[in-house]
Amino acid sequence: QVQLVESGGGSVQSGGSLRLSCQASGNTYNYVHMGWFRQVAGAEREGVAMFDSDGRISYSDSVKGRFTISHDNAKNTLYLQMDSLKPDDTAMYYCAVNNNPGLRGAYYLKNPDQMDYWGKGTSVTISS
Repeated sequence: QVQLVESGGGSVQSGGSLRLSCQASGNTYNYVHMGWFRQVAGAEREGVAMFDSDGRISYSDSVKGRFTISHDNAKNTLYLQMDSLKPDDTAMYYCAVNNNPGLRGAYYLKNPDQMDYWGKGTSVTISS
């Protein structure tokens, strides 16, 4: 079992920045992919960024160049630095992990339902 707790969400104006954190605990040693996803009420969950244990990183086209994903092994924490935020970035943000070494993280950006464990999310609101 893996427990994931997100933090860092909030409300900022368009153009601002936020840094999300995801603290992992439990059996985290064997995860292969860690990622950030977001969901707006009434819409499907979408992938934002993925960090693979081999260092490979993937981003969705909508956030590429504005968001940066990183991971601190010592702290078992995944981060998402979000810059140049837009109202369209408003959503609940979730982190999730997957233990399947057979596929690249980019695959899970488009298939979030195949992630193994999820946090409860942190809310991000961007005002214009």
